[in-house]
Amino acid sequence: MPDLDYRQLEILDKMGIDIWRLRHRQSGENAAQADNLADNLADNPADDRIDDDAEADSKSVEQLIEPKSAIALERQPELTVDALNTLDNVAMEINRCQRCQLHATRIKAVPGVGSLQAQWMFIGEAPGQNEDQQGLPFVGRAGQLLDAMIAALRMQRSGVFIANVIKCRPPANRDPVPEEIAECEPYLHRQLALVKPKVIVALGRISAQALLKTSESLGSLRGKVHQYGPSNTPLVITYHPAYLLRSPQQKSKSWEDLLLAKSVVDSILHEN
Repeated sequence: MPDLDYRQLEILDKMGIDIWRLRHRQSGENAAQADNLADNLADNPADDRIDDDAEADSKSVEQLIEPKSAIALERQPELTVDALNTLDNVAMEINRCQRCQLHATRIKAVPGVGSLQAQWMFIGEAPGQNEDQQGLPFVGRAGQLLDAMIAALRMQRSGVFIANVIKCRPPANRDPVPEEIAECEPYLHRQLALVKPKVIVALGRISAQALLKTSESLGSLRGKVHQYGPSNTPLVITYHPAYLLRSPQQKSKSWEDLLLAKSVVDSILHEN
């Protein structure tokens, strides 16, 4: 583990990470048990997912099929690169989007925020209650923890880009269904193409499964550097901050994931 300065130690302490635990990795059996817990944790609307989405149950994205809504959707024009040529234009299109049923129940769409020059992009699953009200991603308690995680990496929230796989809150914080993910995908693709991050950090199982088009468990996806999209952008998987609020003993493992992502960025910068 790299040497940490006083400020990082202070931030990690506030996150609830005991530094000694970072030096002694869990046994393979214990780590597998913890990852299985994250994959199978039942969703509870009364918990931290009121603020942000969290680790859901063991169903994969492909299994989360619901009957089509009775809400009539107007046929929307095809999204083009010209229409989505800046982050502001992407946000404008998202704010007026009616491509899926979620537009009828949202208060505000949540396009995402951050720097066009961001080297890091953090991608969650979907907005929660606070995000729906404010139109900003990760502004609840889980967002505060994400801010602390970013600060521990010696960065600021304004210097990264934060978004979600889907841009509107699902009713009662249910998991997004494949139709909704597919309709929102062009927006995320354009955000990634415009920002060109050096690393993507997928926050939580559903985000990881949606980005990688897989039904593999979070446990099997963590600890590796994946590739995303035509540019093969490095992608690292970690726990969603809302899950970490309920399972603080896993924060040290999430820190290890962030250090893996940091090593990717450092390697790219060194090569350039």
